[in-house]
Amino acid sequence: MKVREGSNEAIPKARRNGSREAIVEAAERLFLEHGFGSVSMDELAEAAGVARRTLYNQFASKEEIFREMLLRVSGQLEHAFPPGIETQGDVADVLRMIARMILELHKRPEYLGFLRMVVADTRRFPCIAEEFAAVMDPQTERLVRYLAHLTALGILDCRNPVLAAHQFMGMLNELSLWPWMTGREAVSVPEEEIIEETIRMFLQHYRRPRSRTLGHDSAA
Repeated sequence: MKVREGSNEAIPKARRNGSREAIVEAAERLFLEHGFGSVSMDELAEAAGVARRTLYNQFASKEEIFREMLLRVSGQLEHAFPPGIETQGDVADVLRMIARMILELHKRPEYLGFLRMVVADTRRFPCIAEEFAAVMDPQTERLVRYLAHLTALGILDCRNPVLAAHQFMGMLNELSLWPWMTGREAVSVPEEEIIEETIRMFLQHYRRPRSRTLGHDSAA
């Protein structure tokens, strides 16, 4: 009897999970194709192949669906930037790992589609941009703290670590992300060359002369 009861409970749960997954997948398609503001809950239910009642049992609003999508993006970011990478090697090694992770993230269609949707609808729905920033900003803050830490050690000279972090990411985004976002053809440069030249330019400006970092060579 207990086994039978457990099986009966598992079936509705599996169905609920399946419906939720179908709804989120439908939202990803429709939001990207038509924009967040142009898609109704009825259209989402139809695209997901679920009843309107099932949709509202899972999500009370489009905003809740968006937050579910954000959780997935957050999971991708946590996977791309695992804790502790800041301690793996000297500054060039760490920046190289970060750069590769950023460029790898730019290859994921689901991430790029989500980002394009946010950019397109942010003026009409400021809350979308705010919630997206709440997911993205902690990753940027990690890089800011890392650069500030190396500046405190005398390895780098980032008078404004926030600016330096955005400069580093901006050089990568210009060659990898923004061509896709704006429909331009990307510059025909190998990925490794983009990474190495970005790091070289960044460190030429921000690395202190090695004679002044004596005793910190293990981190520099």
